[in-house]
Amino acid sequence: MEQFYPVIAQCPLFDMVNRDEYQNLMTCINASIRHYNSDDYVILAGSQIAFVGIVLSGAVEIIKENPAGARLIMDVLGPGHIFGEGIVCTKARIAPVSVRVKAASQILVIPFERIIKTCGKSCGFHFQLIQNMMMLLGEKNFRMNVKIELLMLKGMREKLATYLLDQASQNNSHSFDIVLNRNELAEYLNVSRTSMSRELSRMKDEGLLDYYQNSFRILDREGLTACLMR
Repeated sequence: MEQFYPVIAQCPLFDMVNRDEYQNLMTCINASIRHYNSDDYVILAGSQIAFVGIVLSGAVEIIKENPAGARLIMDVLGPGHIFGEGIVCTKARIAPVSVRVKAASQILVIPFERIIKTCGKSCGFHFQLIQNMMMLLGEKNFRMNVKIELLMLKGMREKLATYLLDQASQNNSHSFDIVLNRNELAEYLNVSRTSMSRELSRMKDEGLLDYYQNSFRILDREGLTACLMR
């Protein structure tokens, strides 16, 4: 597990925890690594779960599926990202979404009870984990509100501008890569892929942005922001 310590350090759950304590920490919280292939499900909607997962390698999709099989991508998570924390904090702990492996992944699995309860050894890092978990739940709520706002937008350009500006903000750069391919981005925005591709092409022609495959560069931030005011 030691080879994944740099990735684990990126996860907000372990903020303010000294890396020298990781070995004792992982033992104390009974953390284990599970291996998944592409298209495997880590969590199925409707199932009861009692753990949180942290992506160590690869990527997973958080998806919502209806009985007809149509799906909506809620999020895509890469190394260092955590999932399941909002589910295990509910009374029933029933997953409203599925977590599917997008690319072969290794997942760090931690029983939730080991995070929110201190052990008999009075390990100092337990209190930090509890504090970090509270912060994560707040962040999760904020990101969910952002997603809801995105889905409420009616215009294609509004949705694209909102998403790309948010990605630029998260990366603290006008140039960034996204983890979604075109089909996945269309599903995430809940729009037609063909229409989305046409709109991206128009925005490129107008000098608002440039892109190649999954790499984007915002050329006119003010112009892109103005798209939100139409």
